[in-house]
Amino acid sequence: MFAVFLKFSANKSKAPAFMQGHNEWLKRGFDDGVFLLAGSLQAGLGGGILAHKASRAELERRIGEDPFVAESIVTAEIFEITPSRFDERLNFVLG
Repeated sequence: MFAVFLKFSANKSKAPAFMQGHNEWLKRGFDDGVFLLAGSLQAGLGGGILAHKASRAELERRIGEDPFVAESIVTAEIFEITPSRFDERLNFVLG
């Protein structure tokens, strides 16, 4: 499982021009079953994604296809999480 943080760079002002492509990229991630959750980081810092069912290399490739990443509107940080304890309500995610 991965937590991805997309933090705005100095190019944040370019975001509106690439928003449609970014939203289409997010939709593909959900349609492919890789993204579990996506949302905004508070205080307008960027966005966050929870992802699974992909290797780190596959996720890095996918993140690189985000127009926001490709256009240096955000920088991506990927953190891999190896769950050792979890609430049973997450069984559907962790299998």
